[in-house]
Amino acid sequence: QVQLVESGGGLVQPGGSLRLSCKASANNFLSYDMGWYRQALGKQRELVAVITGSGITTYADSVKGRFAISRDNAKNTVDLQMNKLQFDDTAVYYCNARHRVWFSFNYWGQGTQVTVSS
Repeated sequence: QVQLVESGGGLVQPGGSLRLSCKASANNFLSYDMGWYRQALGKQRELVAVITGSGITTYADSVKGRFAISRDNAKNTVDLQMNKLQFDDTAVYYCNARHRVWFSFNYWGQGTQVTVSS
């Protein structure tokens, strides 16, 4: 069982920045691909960014060039730096941990709200 605790959400104006952080309780953190997903009101949950244990990253087209995912394997954390935020970035952001081999070992955080508003 892996527990994920997110922090860092909040209210920001368009063009602003926020940094989300997720702390994982996994003993074998390197074995997990870590990701950030988001779900806007009335929409399906979607991938934002994923980073493997070796540091390979994948981004949704909508956030490329604006968001950056990183992980600290010594601290069991994964961060999402969000820059140039737009209105349609408003959503609940969820941290995800999925084992790189055993996909059924798939865990979610409780979510953190990000609101972009003027």
